[in-house]
Amino acid sequence: MTGLIAALDTTEIARAAAWGEQLAPSCGLFKLGLEYFLANGAEGLKALRGHPVFLDLKLHDIPNTVAGAVRAVLPLEPRMLTVHASGGAAMVAAARRAAEQAGVERPLVLAVTVLTSLDAAALRATGVNAEPAEQVLRLAKLAIDAGADGLVCSAHEVPALRANLDPTAVLVVPGIRPAGFPSGDQMRTMTPREAAAAGADWIVVGRPITAAADPAAAAAAIAAELA
Repeated sequence: MTGLIAALDTTEIARAAAWGEQLAPSCGLFKLGLEYFLANGAEGLKALRGHPVFLDLKLHDIPNTVAGAVRAVLPLEPRMLTVHASGGAAMVAAARRAAEQAGVERPLVLAVTVLTSLDAAALRATGVNAEPAEQVLRLAKLAIDAGADGLVCSAHEVPALRANLDPTAVLVVPGIRPAGFPSGDQMRTMTPREAAAAGADWIVVGRPITAAADPAAAAAAIAAELA
């Protein structure tokens, strides 16, 4: 069954903690990203103690620096953390080795392939002439071979990844929009049901839940759709 991750996109510790309590019955993980972590640091994660956290920092630097960053967050006990696959195989491998210092309860290292805000034109502007799906598969193979536990990718690439990668690779899919919800700055979106049918292990949903008049009800509706 596909799990639901709520993206808690805020800089306010009290708001994130309140969302955690409200959404816990429907969400298996809570994603905290750069905005929240840079505003609050370790104290921000401690406020979510008792709730499983996906720390989405998208680390991207030389291997030694990324390994140090991973070691620095291990005491916060995230269940998942992210690096950019485009940082290269050595960087991904360094992140995995650093994560293993946490022992049995280490976080899963997920590699970000192509951001869901990028389409083919945006990729070309960065010098990548491949279509998004082709670039995703290239980076996915590199990352998994280097030791990543899974990937962050668009739901549109999930079938190809399932066909070409180890079936144990964990696929986490952002860019999810319930039917009728505007896509905003996401370019490659799917509904929760579509993403689950495609083979996503987890979907990440932010604004459709946190901007709803009743976030708990919105999360429950999405969880029901996944079931």
